[in-house]
Amino acid sequence: MTLTLTDPRTPVALSHLVGLVGTGIGPSLTPALHEREGDAQGLRYLYRRLDLDVLGLGAHDVGRVLDAARLTGFSGLNVTHPAKQTVLAHLDRIDPAAAALGAVNTVVFGPDGAVGHNTDRSGFARSFRRGLPGVPVGRVLLLGAGGAGAAVAHALTDVGVGELLVADADRTRAEALAGAVRDSGAASTSVVGIADVEATLAGVDGLVHATPTGMAAHPGSPVAADALHHGMWVADVVYRPLATALVTAARARGLRVLDGGGMAVFQAVDAFRHFTGLEPDADRMLAHFAALVAAGA
Repeated sequence: MTLTLTDPRTPVALSHLVGLVGTGIGPSLTPALHEREGDAQGLRYLYRRLDLDVLGLGAHDVGRVLDAARLTGFSGLNVTHPAKQTVLAHLDRIDPAAAALGAVNTVVFGPDGAVGHNTDRSGFARSFRRGLPGVPVGRVLLLGAGGAGAAVAHALTDVGVGELLVADADRTRAEALAGAVRDSGAASTSVVGIADVEATLAGVDGLVHATPTGMAAHPGSPVAADALHHGMWVADVVYRPLATALVTAARARGLRVLDGGGMAVFQAVDAFRHFTGLEPDADRMLAHFAALVAAGA
């Protein structure tokens, strides 16, 4: 295939420079996952990490990173913890679906400026349906009401959760998310105090964990292993490592478990489409992910 290098921000471009903004993103497989799919599609596709810690910046400095990326010709950026919500103030337009979530994980630079999207919601819902088919979803506890938690909360309504319990170290944030889901009319909601999470697990069908705990930079488990009861299922959005302390404990107790790998791939599938205007091959990206994990990348 002959490459014609055009403006990297036009829909027909065959050259793309994209990046990931966040903290502790060194272990992320997203760059390699995107680049491999770009190679398979015949693109010149470069994906760079823009680690706020390395840059000496905080979550509220994400606007400076966006300005620099736009000036230097990036096609777009993925945004992860802790900037999925602080980035909102620095966008020219926000996709209505992302605005409803109050969180953005994908920014595309184009004629309309910096446009924010959210692919976490669709990514988690698709991973859940694939990885936990047939599990009961009458009553589910979501731990974490930040940028990822907001997307996951609405994704849980997409997969049919009847009652959603929300817990977060910041109770105000948990109340805001529970209110937003309730106002959508998709599920009944209530807030659980962070000190009551483990006791609450006894009465739920499943637990979804959406905080940084368990990441390489934030080791540990959000709940004690003996709080996980037989008959429930567990889903974790963390994927580096795939076998978080929570996932390991749940598997040891014989529970059905969904690790964060599927969400990582499926949100990347949708982000790739936003960046390039091309349709990615989800099965191929799943295979890329599995190969990267097997290689110890």
